[in-house]
Amino acid sequence: MSWEAWLTLAVVAVAVVLLARDLVAPAVTFMGAVVILLVAGVVTPGQAFQGFANPAPITVAALYVLARAVEKTGALQPIVRATLGAGRSVRLALLRLTVPVAAASAFLNNTPIIAMLAPQVDEWADRRGDSASRYLMPLSFAAILGGMTTLIGTSTNLVVSGLLETEGYEPFTMFELTRIALPIALVGLAINAFAAPNLLPDRLPPRQEARSGGRSFSVRMIVEPGGPLDGHPVSHAQQLLPENARIVYFERDAEGAGQIAPDKVLKGGDFLTLLGDTEAVLGLHDISGLASAQQPHLPYEFRSPRHACFEAVVATESPLVGHTLVDVSFLARYQATVLAIHRSGEPVRGHLARTPLKPGDTLLVIADRGFGERWRDRDDFALMSLLGAPSPEPTRNAWIVLAIGAAIVLGAALDILPILHFSLLGALALVGLGILTPNEAKDSIDFDVIVVIGAAFGLAAAVEFSGLGEAAARVVAEGFGRFGAQGAMAGIVILTVALSSIITNNAAAALVLPIAISTGAGFGIDVRTVAVAVALSASASFMTPVAYQTNLMVYGLGGYRFGDYARLGTPLTLVVLVVVLAAMVPG
Repeated sequence: MSWEAWLTLAVVAVAVVLLARDLVAPAVTFMGAVVILLVAGVVTPGQAFQGFANPAPITVAALYVLARAVEKTGALQPIVRATLGAGRSVRLALLRLTVPVAAASAFLNNTPIIAMLAPQVDEWADRRGDSASRYLMPLSFAAILGGMTTLIGTSTNLVVSGLLETEGYEPFTMFELTRIALPIALVGLAINAFAAPNLLPDRLPPRQEARSGGRSFSVRMIVEPGGPLDGHPVSHAQQLLPENARIVYFERDAEGAGQIAPDKVLKGGDFLTLLGDTEAVLGLHDISGLASAQQPHLPYEFRSPRHACFEAVVATESPLVGHTLVDVSFLARYQATVLAIHRSGEPVRGHLARTPLKPGDTLLVIADRGFGERWRDRDDFALMSLLGAPSPEPTRNAWIVLAIGAAIVLGAALDILPILHFSLLGALALVGLGILTPNEAKDSIDFDVIVVIGAAFGLAAAVEFSGLGEAAARVVAEGFGRFGAQGAMAGIVILTVALSSIITNNAAAALVLPIAISTGAGFGIDVRTVAVAVALSASASFMTPVAYQTNLMVYGLGGYRFGDYARLGTPLTLVVLVVVLAAMVPG
């Protein structure tokens, strides 16, 4: 390989490590990689930044605006009410829930769909005395499956289409991927409904889980000196706690920290770590003799109508990841106080404010009622829900939003104008009609995603023009080519799925496509066949909670463990592999 290829390989490898370990934000990682390759002369300025002139990132930005309008107007609420039935069959309930979600995700950004549905599904399952973990992961997977089926169903399809256009080929049409993706989606939905109850661990209902150490929040309290608990054993204190709360850990200056025995006598100033559901955590603040360790940071009269309780899930790209609440000055930054933290698989022991946060951590937050709107469209939180909030009713603008969405889909499908033109006209109409304010439209766009997409084109150009793509294709051909064209394509699909499990699926598609095109050329496989295979396998984000945004959104809410995703995700990934190979590679 040339020195340009070796340098590109080194830059790509470092970028993958940074992304996989969440050390640097994806947008910074990709732009940094492109700038290094530009300065080194591997790519020209035109090649490095060609993605920002490509229709793909602009189309994605416009579709974010449409998705925000759907969320704001409650346009999908009639579907939500229809899907959450009252039957007792888990499998029938999963079908009622996942099929409409997949259908909606074929035409709308799936992130706001899951943001609207997940809290409602959680409450619905609780009312049934059921566990939300039976439904939330299949819900996320259904949204991913539906997004595969059309050009606008996921940004990954738009990215691959844009890369094709850059290479001089025709972009994907609206339903070009449907022929292959629809069978994948249908089989995947069947697995979701009929196999998920057996493949996913049997979780207890939320109230029982709080008692058994499942999905519960860790909260830190202090024993008030001279209060009713000072001088009494733990067993006595436990009797005064809410039913769903239990003491698991304590700290005393003279004795350090550790587990706590029932006969341990409490003293004023002891810190207690307790586990409980949201209702129990709030109830602890009414126990005489106990005070929140966050008391100095709680707003006065935080139970007043001006304040509300939110559950906020830490996003993968959040500036909170790897930092403590103290590090980021949470109160000053967010005008909110964290009462408790839920972390899947383990209680959070010790000082909550000094515990480094992880993606998927769910924060129980007290703030003013404007907190949700202020931080809804930011990268800090993957999901935010107001506790006890009624389901929003569709507004009078809901049908206008649906009509605009339908016009975008039909206009692009009939090839009246390119999808870029229709999506921009739709976004302009939403602002012009006053359905969204200009600020709401701007805030709805995830600019980090747009930067990643734009920069990914530059990195893909470096892989191609440095010769790295051809070299990697030779490696794939030597490793998998002995099995013929099917083997070579299987190697491409496996590589893409593996990358999309640890970095963003847009990035995985952009990195693999030049390699895949070179590999396919060696076996006589059509470029469009290769591109469709890369697009679909990049979207197969089923194996880990961090593989896709919607997976992370339901991670804490469903009380899942990291390995739970592979249980249901493995057969879905195999479906993608088998269908792609069977449908796209001649025997």
